[in-house]
Amino acid sequence: MHETRENDAASKPRVRSAARAIYILLAVARSPQGLKAKDISIALKLPRQATYHLIHTLLAVQMLRKNAHGAYVLGLGASAIADGFSRHLMPPEYLGPRVRMLVAATGETAYASGWIEGDVIALLAMRGSAAVSTAEVQTGLASQAHARASGKLLIALAETSERDEYLQRHKLTKRTKNTITSRSALAAELAVIRKQGYAIDDEEFTEGVCCLAVPIEGAGGRFALCISVPKDRFEANRKNYLKILREVANLQNENKPA
Repeated sequence: MHETRENDAASKPRVRSAARAIYILLAVARSPQGLKAKDISIALKLPRQATYHLIHTLLAVQMLRKNAHGAYVLGLGASAIADGFSRHLMPPEYLGPRVRMLVAATGETAYASGWIEGDVIALLAMRGSAAVSTAEVQTGLASQAHARASGKLLIALAETSERDEYLQRHKLTKRTKNTITSRSALAAELAVIRKQGYAIDDEEFTEGVCCLAVPIEGAGGRFALCISVPKDRFEANRKNYLKILREVANLQNENKPA
């Protein structure tokens, strides 16, 4: 019995240490300019000594590095994880042609998003060709989906249980003065989206930028096409953009899911 208890006790710290190391990487990744050891210790409620031990382990395997300001940022080793994530999240083949067509037809930044394992993910993005265009959308986990056109659309079209579960896990964080931050207001917005069949981000995620999203026909509300447009150009071309988005989203494609 003693041996069993000893083995159990030895196994727990290894699992706990692995989890703590991952939490440190996530905290650093989410920080604007990296974190110092003290900040990590406080944020994750870790003992100071354990924090230093884990940080030095992550430094040794190049998952972290220390910058000129003494803060820990992601190291070169983390790039392998980022590259692997992009490969493993390879968007369906029928999304690429549609995103390229949107850029060609509108000149605006375009992207495709979808539901992946219970989260809204930006799968594919291309920067606009217009002289003045918004920045290319970063692919990967689309945080604060409640403030994005594609996110609101996908949440609106999801099954009730999936929508409720998602909203329980994600706070309605305020991004701009236009961001919806109350559950009742968001519920009303989602009802409108379901009725009209498209979603708009009216400077809700970034000031000066508007987005328009429509569902891809035949994908069961699991994928969305979206364009990101400077505010003034969006107001002048909104109807035409919506028409183009719907035409591209409704294209027949042999690679489209049944």
